[in-house]
Amino acid sequence: MKGLDYLLVIASIALTAICWGAYGPVLHRGQTAMLGSRLRPLFCVGMAYFVIAVVVPLLVLYLQGEKGDWTAKGVIWSAGGGVAGAIGALGIILAFNFGGSPSYVMPLVFGCAPVVNAFLTIYWAGSWKEVSPIFLAGLILVAVGAFTVLFFAPKSHGPPRESPGQEMVAESAGEGH
Repeated sequence: MKGLDYLLVIASIALTAICWGAYGPVLHRGQTAMLGSRLRPLFCVGMAYFVIAVVVPLLVLYLQGEKGDWTAKGVIWSAGGGVAGAIGALGIILAFNFGGSPSYVMPLVFGCAPVVNAFLTIYWAGSWKEVSPIFLAGLILVAVGAFTVLFFAPKSHGPPRESPGQEMVAESAGEGH
């Protein structure tokens, strides 16, 4: 790999890490602003995906062309990846809807997802024999790290409650008006 290509790979990975790292907190804010709706945020995610993943590539294909060709197998597998991503987005929205917080939902998702990714990739490549114990230990550490984040995540205690004495003071102050 050439020097410039290497830098472009690193920049692309950084872009993905920043965007996917922001995904959960930004999505959660949107869902909260929609009063906990489940499907409205998913619709908005779908609209954004459509623009970025359909409109932009079609424009690029039209303006610049691209090597390669449409094949049934390629379309099916690529659409399957899109389905997995959309169902994953729904899963995150549901986790938020049921009270999950981005501070632990996203680390769990992004801690466990690489483990699933690694096992699927190894399975499809048929490379189980090349898997070393150190590699497996690394995957276990990733998963353990994600679950550690869950157990030690900052806890929200909600708004402070008034003590009974404060309620009486507030009520008696309001009676005179």
